[in-house]
Amino acid sequence: MGVVNVFMKKATNVFYISASILLILVLIGVTAPEAFESFTSTTESFITNTFGWYYLIIVTAFVAICLYLLVSPVGKIKLGKPEDKPEFSRPTWVAMLFSAGVGIGLVFYGTAEPISHFAISSPTGETGSDQAVRDAMQYTFFHWGIHAWAVYGIVALSLAYFMFKRGEAGLISSTLKPVIGRHANGPIGKAVDVIAVIATVIGVATSLGFGAVQINGGLSYLFGIPSNITSQFIIILVVTVLFMISALSGLGKGIKILSNANMLLAAALFLLVFIFGPTLFTLNLFTDTMGKYLQNFVNMSLRLAPLNLENRNWINAWTIFYWAWWIAWSPFVGIFIARVSKGRTIREFVTYVLLAPSLISFLWFSVFGGSAIALERSGTKIISALATEESLFGMLSTFPLGTVISIVAICLISTFFITSADSGTFVLGMMTTNGSQNPNNTLKMVWGLLLTAIALVLLYSGGLQALQNTMIIAALPFSLVIILMAVSLLKVLNQDVKDMSRKKSGVQPPVEKKK
Repeated sequence: MGVVNVFMKKATNVFYISASILLILVLIGVTAPEAFESFTSTTESFITNTFGWYYLIIVTAFVAICLYLLVSPVGKIKLGKPEDKPEFSRPTWVAMLFSAGVGIGLVFYGTAEPISHFAISSPTGETGSDQAVRDAMQYTFFHWGIHAWAVYGIVALSLAYFMFKRGEAGLISSTLKPVIGRHANGPIGKAVDVIAVIATVIGVATSLGFGAVQINGGLSYLFGIPSNITSQFIIILVVTVLFMISALSGLGKGIKILSNANMLLAAALFLLVFIFGPTLFTLNLFTDTMGKYLQNFVNMSLRLAPLNLENRNWINAWTIFYWAWWIAWSPFVGIFIARVSKGRTIREFVTYVLLAPSLISFLWFSVFGGSAIALERSGTKIISALATEESLFGMLSTFPLGTVISIVAICLISTFFITSADSGTFVLGMMTTNGSQNPNNTLKMVWGLLLTAIALVLLYSGGLQALQNTMIIAALPFSLVIILMAVSLLKVLNQDVKDMSRKKSGVQPPVEKKK
């Protein structure tokens, strides 16, 4: 009873409201899976067709804001007090950014996305052509690069600034005080936090679903284990136990250790594929694609193909899906990145958050995607004929010690799985305990169970397609919140720059009035 009483005192109305909404979704998904899948599919189609332009414009605007913060005088501002030092070393910090921000998705799509763009459905050219090779890598870079991290960066920087510079609670609503004033502490603020919690749960649960499907795909390809919902249920339940053990050990132990383990495993797998794969082709492809990516950056950012239905459908299925994915993940990743970034300057924060994970992703896709494309073009192995979740293992099977390397890949997916869920429970605990930076273990356990339930329901009601549909739906309302966060952040940072200028000139800044 003591644990329950502590839980009741710690949990807030945001927890009870958001948990109730999510439980209703779970019940609908269990009792009426076909109706749930039909509803999510119809809603997703409406959103992508109606708001595609909106997603492209706002995500591009977030990139522009991050670039402005990178070069403007506000870059000198520290996220914290002048004497505050970073809690984690830079390599560990980057590992945590990478593990939380891309994780399972990078392994899941590392081979599957480039090979799909090359051999199944090309963004602009004819499939199987030289142009399709260039497009495959260029658009993969586009989807996983600076745009994704700009979304994360705006949310994370807003939270870190208000938490460590202004002493606010680690809540999304707290970052909106400069634009909505006292309403941030009232029903409007609570509604914002509920939206953030639901978007976070859907985002993390989707990634857990992807992880379970790919682990199942690897086990099926290697050992003939059935690739079905039963196997995926068992995988999710086993990993749930593991990530709860990690979650109970806290931020400084479980997540830190797993993040570093992820990077070591990822580096080992990367080097094996790089060495045994078409090394020179990979290096040439990376260099050429990087140039194409930078050259066509603006064009890709706003490409919607209004006069070509086939190209527009491709953009809906890939670019709009990814922008929705990053937006839905942004409260989770944003709060987590903010929590581990105390003591960094804004310029250092933006530089590393935007560029370090993007460059790692570009190298990863060049090696894994490039190897798959080389195999496909040579006729050695037709990767595109495999299921999405099996494409990585089909590619690895052509390498020396292919089975061993595939087992390493499954271990990497599992550790990313655990890290994502572990980080998710930590962040959800923060969001539902008034921003506590060390949330209650019982609350984290409850969120862990809810994350598992949502992932299982989404898989049960429609598999990967249901996961993608629900992600796009959850992202739309939270995108409006990110816009408000960006406006709020720019407002207070510009005021800080004016205050710094006044201090240099000997003029005292005006006293800020409380709203």
